[in-house]
Order: sequence, then C-alpha cells, then structure tokens
Amino acid sequence: MDARLDPLIHEFDTLEDADRYDKWFRAEVEASLSDPAPSIAHDQVFAEMDALIAAKRKARNAR
Repeated sequence: MDARLDPLIHEFDTLEDADRYDKWFRAEVEASLSDPAPSIAHDQVFAEMDALIAAKRKARNAR
C-alpha cells in the first residue's frame, strides 16, 4: 500500500493512483494518435458547439 500524498501538493492520493492515471492517459493519447479517422478542425468544433448552444438557448427561451 502506498503512503498517502499531501493533497496540497499532489493531485492524486497515492503514487500508485498517479502511476495508474499516467498509464491510462498515455494509452488514450496513443490510441488517439493511432486512430485513422480524420481529425476535426478546432474552428469547426467550436462553430458546431456555438450553434448547438445557441439552439438550446433559443429553445429554452421559447418556453
């Protein structure tokens, strides 16, 4: 069992938790980089999200 880490200094409770997260995160990044699907441009994503938010606000205000 790992010793508890100081929460004011560390994001994780234990070194084991930090290592487990690091391995998971690196695997996610590697999977993303290996994915052959085409990337979506940042500007396109934000334009789509802005449109979605505007539509939701319009629908909410129409009630």
